[in-house]
Amino acid sequence: MPKLSVVVPMHNVEVFAESTLRSLAANAHPDFEFLLVDDCSTDATPWVIDRWAEKLPGARVVRHETNKGIAQARNSGIDAADGDFVTFLDGDDWYGPRHLAGMVRAMEELGCDFARTDHVQATGTERVIRRPPARVRNAVMDPRDGIAPADMETMVDYPFVWAGIYRRHLFDDGGMRFATELRTAEDRLWIWRLHLKARTYASLGLHGVFYRRGVATSLTQIKDDRQLDFIPAYDALLRDVREDREADRFLLKAVRTYCAMIAFHIGKADEYEPAAAQRLRRETRAALQRMPEQALEETLRTIDSTRSRLLSRLRDGRKAA
Repeated sequence: MPKLSVVVPMHNVEVFAESTLRSLAANAHPDFEFLLVDDCSTDATPWVIDRWAEKLPGARVVRHETNKGIAQARNSGIDAADGDFVTFLDGDDWYGPRHLAGMVRAMEELGCDFARTDHVQATGTERVIRRPPARVRNAVMDPRDGIAPADMETMVDYPFVWAGIYRRHLFDDGGMRFATELRTAEDRLWIWRLHLKARTYASLGLHGVFYRRGVATSLTQIKDDRQLDFIPAYDALLRDVREDREADRFLLKAVRTYCAMIAFHIGKADEYEPAAAQRLRRETRAALQRMPEQALEETLRTIDSTRSRLLSRLRDGRKAA
């Protein structure tokens, strides 16, 4: 049985696939397996995958006959994984040498359910280290303490699932799967659910995963209604929090984060396709109107005045300035 399973969903990433797979080779270990999930690519990605699968130790290829999206691609990798630990890497990102061994070693030393790591944001030739907003590093903590308070950046505001490593038992019996109805924002919902479910976690002082920012293959660059999936994602989150045993502790944070996402998307609505922009304004107004009233009023009272005015006008049906 392998120690670590690395799930790598890939869809039309021929430009980056070589460097991604080469970085896996630089992290290869007899106890590691690599699940290369080809989500029905229509470019040269399958050819690159097959060529590397022949020489990459521990590589296995999982193929979708139709394009199912990143959530299902990750789920397919999870279902095929045999490792004691699971981690994820997007098909256009890459690892520094020996990063995976460092994560596994830290998990074995700490004994926690999951750990989050720093990552290196790569924009062209620029490199910037981004760190998870944990209270301490390299120490075991309660994941629920990583959710609140509402007015601070916390661990659920660091939604990069590939900047982490997760113990296999979290996925047992079909648990901790990604919501396949979401084409975007699936990672944000998943991270919240992780912090509500797990018992222990840590933040590691490692920064060996490199994230390509702003590339055309990234879902963050799309301008159509797939971006609007943050609305059902946060609706699902609010349902989860309301049903949680500590609902009173986390509801304000959930509402405040949802409002921040609405303000962010409304602020760039003019960049979206016209039909998507119209739907965005209509559905975010409806979302504000169905939020818990007390938590929403507290959010509008305590956030910055620019976002408060924008959200208030949107909720009331007035044209946002």
